Amino acid sequence: MGSGEATRSTPRTVGRYVVYGEIASGGMATVHFGRLTGLAGFARSVAIKRLHAHFARDPEFVKMFLDEARLAARITHPNVVATLDVVAADDDLLLVMDYVRGAALSQLVRIVRHAGERIPPLIATGIVAGVLQGLHAAHEARSESGERLDIVHRDVSPQNVLVGTDGVARVLDFGVAKAAGRLQTTRDGQLKGKLAYMAPEQVHGTNVTRRTDVYAASVVLWEALTGERLFKGDNEANVLARVLGGPVPAPSTVVPSLPSSLDRIVMRGLAREAGERYATAREMAQDLDASVGVASAAEIGDWVERVAAQELEQRARRIAEIERGVSDDDNALTEVRIASSSGGVAPDAPTPVGQRTTEVTTERKLALPDPSSQVSSVTLAQPSAPPVEVKKRRRGMWIALGIAGVGLMLGLAFVVGVTRTSVPTSSPTPTPTDTPTPTSTPTSTSTPTLIPTPTDTPPPSASEPATTASAPPRSAPPPPRRPRPVDCSTPYTTDEKGHVHFKPQCM
Repeated sequence: MGSGEATRSTPRTVGRYVVYGEIASGGMATVHFGRLTGLAGFARSVAIKRLHAHFARDPEFVKMFLDEARLAARITHPNVVATLDVVAADDDLLLVMDYVRGAALSQLVRIVRHAGERIPPLIATGIVAGVLQGLHAAHEARSESGERLDIVHRDVSPQNVLVGTDGVARVLDFGVAKAAGRLQTTRDGQLKGKLAYMAPEQVHGTNVTRRTDVYAASVVLWEALTGERLFKGDNEANVLARVLGGPVPAPSTVVPSLPSSLDRIVMRGLAREAGERYATAREMAQDLDASVGVASAAEIGDWVERVAAQELEQRARRIAEIERGVSDDDNALTEVRIASSSGGVAPDAPTPVGQRTTEVTTERKLALPDPSSQVSSVTLAQPSAPPVEVKKRRRGMWIALGIAGVGLMLGLAFVVGVTRTSVPTSSPTPTPTDTPTPTSTPTSTSTPTLIPTPTDTPPPSASEPATTASAPPRSAPPPPRRPRPVDCSTPYTTDEKGHVHFKPQCM
């Protein structure tokens, strides 16, 4: 697959899925980048396996394809690529799988071989141990009623092992798996799988079991450790002859630095008699971990990032382009619906500042989900924010109102305080004859000093009291009762005993 070709391919919408360029291609199907779209802008990157058109019209291949989906859906394990959906539309038959950022083991082996290197032993054992755990989960899978399905993959190979940057090796492609209750059965004399990884009993067409997958995983481990092909020939007949009777050298004969304990595990898995192999794939994985050791997921992930850096970068750019393209189309669709709900926009109307002009063509509509399934995008759309100038004016208005309110409260408090201090006390008030009359022109010493208030009322004039200028509208207290004038013609009084008492007012 060329990344440039994938980028130029025209997206196609099938149901809820948008199918983009190729990731890889095989004899029966092609794997594409895909995008699952939903309501309210929901989207998710997926891998879509698309059966070739001429196979999609063959009932036998269609049954085989549907079998793969049905079987894979019964296997739930971190070391098996998750199957999400099956879609059939017109001549398209799609198997939707979880998208994993990583590379196939066959690609990693090829990159390392071209660089004149080999996969580190612990990395190789860690990858194959994960494959064995995934195969064990498939071997133990059960139906909805709890019956054992007896799944046998029958096509374990480096091409069907995906190693993610998270350090997890995953098994994929159960297209030729043997299982109880399959819709499609193998014809007499027809081989399923890749010859170089077939166990002898699979070549002979006899009963295959989970030990058949253990054999194929052992071939994968042998090649990952040595960097060479175990069974190779000029044609298929030579390959078959080597599988059935050719010598099987130990890995250390090719790479002397490999430990003998690793030779023991690999050669037991490659035994031509099925009964001499490990009984289960998990048993072999546990032996690898206990006898040799396996790399951690973090170490495997770092190694994949380093080896496949160029390919991973190209795919990351492609995924980013797809995500941006889907996002832009969703936004354009939302804007068109909003314009339609508001009565539409005149063709010659000027475009408001900050608003993106959108033109939806027939081709773009094909690359979008069904508009009837996207109604909620309109209800979830938020109104555009007011301009910055309007926000500033509103904020200034609220600040001014706040300051005015505080000033009013302070003014009322000041008026109440002044009023209370200006109320006359019970002390005698001098008579008008004793009170000096102010002149019409006050001097600087007789001018009262007034404290300005926060209100807009002008200060009182000098001829009227300050209390009446700002007093609140309430009833004034009654004027104090003035004492009667005292007669001082006789400045004293005499009591009944004849004692003389002088009047205080006349002294």
